[in-house]
Amino acid sequence: MGFRCGIIGLPNVGKSTIFNALTAAGAEVANYPFCTINPNIGIVSVPDPRLEYIAGIIHPPKVTFTTMEFVDIAGLVKGASRGEGLGNKFLGNIRDVDAIVHVVRCFDDPDVAHVHGVMDPAGDIEVVGMELLLADLETAEKRIQKLEKSARGGDKGNRSERELYHRVREALGRGVPVRNIGLNLEEEMMLREVNFITAKKVLYVANVGESELKGESGYVAAVEEIARSAESEAIVICGDMEAEIAALPEEDRREFFEDLGLRESGLQKLIRTGYNLLGLITFYTTVGSELRAWTIPEGTSASHAAGKIHTDMERGFIRAEVLRYEDFVRVGSMSATKEKGLVGIEGKEHPIGDGDIVHFRFNV
Repeated sequence: MGFRCGIIGLPNVGKSTIFNALTAAGAEVANYPFCTINPNIGIVSVPDPRLEYIAGIIHPPKVTFTTMEFVDIAGLVKGASRGEGLGNKFLGNIRDVDAIVHVVRCFDDPDVAHVHGVMDPAGDIEVVGMELLLADLETAEKRIQKLEKSARGGDKGNRSERELYHRVREALGRGVPVRNIGLNLEEEMMLREVNFITAKKVLYVANVGESELKGESGYVAAVEEIARSAESEAIVICGDMEAEIAALPEEDRREFFEDLGLRESGLQKLIRTGYNLLGLITFYTTVGSELRAWTIPEGTSASHAAGKIHTDMERGFIRAEVLRYEDFVRVGSMSATKEKGLVGIEGKEHPIGDGDIVHFRFNV
């Protein structure tokens, strides 16, 4: 149980190359717009040293990593919100993801055509962002028309919803994405039905050439500045190099990264930054023969975390037996943690912490 990231950007920015590197799924890559007509989907296991450490101590017959699903969506062009390019098809696909990975071209290559004919990362980001805003503005307009019609028909109970959508429309008209409007939890829930694209958090990926990977780049600096102003994150990946490394055996990959002076792969960097941006944490369960990792938002209550595993577990929740990962590492065995009283007995409202090893008691 992970989350879905939609990989977006203008045509020919290296989206599918990065997708291939991240997932080794073999998505088609070509130097012409709209090569990706139908979204490519790849699911990868999230690298997790803590899970591997726990497994090395308790030796479970089965170990299951949490996952991240990448959806490589067709390149977006100016006018997509009006149906240009693959417009509506693109926008329909992007509504179904949990977060957006926006790949921005930050490399010069005369053999790879830029859709606008000139390198301008800031301008590229602005084009994509504007199309997403315009698409959401149209969505808000349609929703308001529906609510107004209902009100004229005698339904006066939707006043707060109408006021909220008018507020959203006004903000979008000023160029403010839904995620920056300052909605409370109740308002976010009210908008969930329409799935606004600009409500999703965005992680910017500056796709660079190998020569710029370890040096400074004006292109990358522009992307990082935009990410900071948007209270987001930006990471640097060399898509071509990552694709080459992904084709190597595991032991050769580690040596390759060491030679380049890199601490982690593009996949590891993207997942680490994405988890931080989205406020996600991982907890672990040991049920039967399986040790398993689960991804949840930070602050999730014990009962809701149980529901991520199975709805019956949330419905019949009794208690959660919680062991902190740090205590497990310090003591060195499950039995010893119980003997030392390190396993907490927690109720349904207890927030599950990052790295917690949890056993849920329930009765249906």
